[in-house]
Amino acid sequence: MTVRRIVHFAQAHAEFRLPELQSIAELFNFRLIKPPPDAFPDGIQEEWDSQRPFWIMDFEREEHALKLAERCILVKAVYEYYATGANYKSLHEETAANSALWARYVADTSFRVTVNAYNHTIPFRRVQDIVEGFEFMDFKGPVDLKTPECHLVVTEEYPNRGTGTVRNRDEGDGKFSQIYFGRLITEGKARALVKTFDVKKRAYFGNTSMEAEISLLMANQTLASPGKFIYDPFIGTGSMAYTTAHFGANVFGSDIDGRQMRGKGTDHEPGILRSAAQYGVAPRIIDLCTFDITNNPLRCGGLFDAIITDPPYGVRAGAKRLGRKPCDKKLLRDRRLEYEEAQKKALINFVPPTQPYELSALVSDLVRFAQYSLRPSGRLVFFLPTVTDEYEEVDVQALLCPGMEIVANSVQDFGSWGRRLITIKKTTNEEGKSPFVHSTSRTEQGVYERVPAHKDFREKYFRGFRKEESPAASPQENVEVEAT
Repeated sequence: MTVRRIVHFAQAHAEFRLPELQSIAELFNFRLIKPPPDAFPDGIQEEWDSQRPFWIMDFEREEHALKLAERCILVKAVYEYYATGANYKSLHEETAANSALWARYVADTSFRVTVNAYNHTIPFRRVQDIVEGFEFMDFKGPVDLKTPECHLVVTEEYPNRGTGTVRNRDEGDGKFSQIYFGRLITEGKARALVKTFDVKKRAYFGNTSMEAEISLLMANQTLASPGKFIYDPFIGTGSMAYTTAHFGANVFGSDIDGRQMRGKGTDHEPGILRSAAQYGVAPRIIDLCTFDITNNPLRCGGLFDAIITDPPYGVRAGAKRLGRKPCDKKLLRDRRLEYEEAQKKALINFVPPTQPYELSALVSDLVRFAQYSLRPSGRLVFFLPTVTDEYEEVDVQALLCPGMEIVANSVQDFGSWGRRLITIKKTTNEEGKSPFVHSTSRTEQGVYERVPAHKDFREKYFRGFRKEESPAASPQENVEVEAT
């Protein structure tokens, strides 16, 4: 027999809600069950709409709903379901029909009734009427507004006004679309972690550090838990390392520029380790290495349970890889001779040259590297910036290689562009081959079935996402066309 619960979400990152719930359900091995179509009055059907803050869900056990509240960053609260309806008449009728759920609290339990509204502010006079409307429940215990044993919550949901504001009391009342009624079981415990990992309170951070809430969401997508080994190939200042380590995973990180990891501290401890010590997760940071992911020292695959990263887009910091930029061969030869002579005289240390790493080539290589380096059922979680007007689903599908499948694709919309949190799962037991040893990527070869919306993202960003106009034909060309 299942138990029915109302899950209340925080008003942030709506597109990420379902992927996070599904990831935590997979991590703790339980199912998310959608109620049947005829479960509610007034023709109400539960669709799990990402734009609505309340979802009614069925669980096989009470503990499963509590796991969501304990681990999901976007879960604000979980309520025991008593009733829902399009009006108070049907709400009261269903509440009375479900009296077996709340009858045990009637005799002597302290209680409180809270009336809320989404996208609306309810006039105080009507709040009193709503509370008095439940007098048929006949609770005999004392009213306790601070620490009640039974906290009953009524919430009216109103349609979005499209203005980004709610209706004030002095604007009069409005028409709600649905009402929810239940008993508060628990508030979301993981929401507090957003303040804990606040970037501004961190011992070491940079201008590319990922915000805390997104870092926590990414950590949940990797299924981070004790005993997992997770790798960040573009670790930078370590934002994702702290959150994955907080959930018990061991973290290994690398970056082509060691200065990002070390920082400018006067002591010899890298900046990432200083912040890790601040959060109490320093023992779980296995190591930090400076190398180019395309020339990595890893000598075997199947090492990691997950790869989590935010590749540089080229806006604040551009991606680089080892290699020389194209230039005149004679100039290159003269520079090399001069450089070798300086090395012989010990005048300089060798600093390997770097070249730009175009984003579409980077993410293509990243997926193939994940196929090689992940264990079976391991996950690759990364952000992919895309131009809104140019994006199509095939852009992400085209990244896949055999043995890899998309688990989630959620967008954080910024208007002209958005960044997509992509979660890809390894579905094969085969180790695969390292993309940096055996072949070059299709994007590196310039092979495209369709130019993806993330190709040359940096240039598009600084161009203001304006499409390049083809040069107008000259008058002479127009005459020739007309003559033919």
